[in-house]
Amino acid sequence: MINIRKIIILTLTVFLLNSASVYAVRIKDLADIKGVRNNQLVGYGLIVGLDGTGDDDKTQFTYQSLTSMLNKMGIVVDPAEVDVDNVAAVMVTATLHSFAKVGTKIDVIVSSIGNSESIQGGTLLMTPLKGPNGEVYAVAQGPLSIGGFSFGGAAGGGVQKNHPTVGSIPGGAIIEKEIDIALKKKTTLEICLRNPDFTTSLRVKEAIERNILSGISTPIDAGTVSVIIPPGYNNKIVSFISKIENLSVTPDIVAKVVLNERTGTVVMGENVRISTIAVSHGNLSIIIKEQQSVSQPLPFSGGQTVVVPESDVEVIEQKSNLIVIDKGTNIGEVINGLNAIGVSPRDLIAILQSIKAAGALQAELVII
Repeated sequence: MINIRKIIILTLTVFLLNSASVYAVRIKDLADIKGVRNNQLVGYGLIVGLDGTGDDDKTQFTYQSLTSMLNKMGIVVDPAEVDVDNVAAVMVTATLHSFAKVGTKIDVIVSSIGNSESIQGGTLLMTPLKGPNGEVYAVAQGPLSIGGFSFGGAAGGGVQKNHPTVGSIPGGAIIEKEIDIALKKKTTLEICLRNPDFTTSLRVKEAIERNILSGISTPIDAGTVSVIIPPGYNNKIVSFISKIENLSVTPDIVAKVVLNERTGTVVMGENVRISTIAVSHGNLSIIIKEQQSVSQPLPFSGGQTVVVPESDVEVIEQKSNLIVIDKGTNIGEVINGLNAIGVSPRDLIAILQSIKAAGALQAELVII
């Protein structure tokens, strides 16, 4: 008997531990370290080698850029005399990673900004990529890949696959300048939650002090937790951050219902509750049919034959049962109750909006 009790207690303990870990999420999936982030780069460049699909003479900045580039190479050209169709002006964008080093290659996206029909088969000329501060962090160059094609005939017909005016160059930019992130000089770290919440912030603090060291973390607000780097980790910042990132925390979320009226999508959180309320929903359909009838006068009456319109109006009202949703109903019971009256996703949107207007929906209603 004692052994059976021990087995039952052990089984329940394992079940509870596993149930708790199901909802736990690593801190690295919930938050970022302040200052450790990617940076956006952008540049203006030219693509050459197009097969007659480049910008035409209406795009003046393309010709100005081309003549300016040739002048820098010692070739004097009058912009008014330039007439080419194998060049296109483009914007080049890239993402510079936090700890990318000089010489590292990154991918770039190239997008036409003129009236080029296609940049297929083109080559991007050397293009400096700048950050928000105006400094050059990378240089891009190379042949493009658009992942498709575009072909047209003289009569105007053609065939196209994917988007022919946007392409990419894998590894097409070389980093020339690094972003200075001095981790070794830091005495504290700030963990920034991607979805700020006071309860989650407190749970992050508790997880750090429970698994690493007590008294080193302080929740500053709903989105930030400050962590003091212990003396033993002064030269092991990477190990310390890695240890924090892999701690598990159960995030708390606000009860929220998200409605997308364009697609009829409804998403509800598990904490959504509804107060006691009666719900009935039905559709009213009005069908109007019109037809033309001929009115023929009696013989020798002197009347005229005329066309008389006739309308047939039919009203159909769908009947639905009135159901009562009890107070404190959880998300599963809400869906089952509304399905009982046969509502579609778009009907569900209208019903939830009405329930919110009645003050019975204990959740934030978001319409996108």
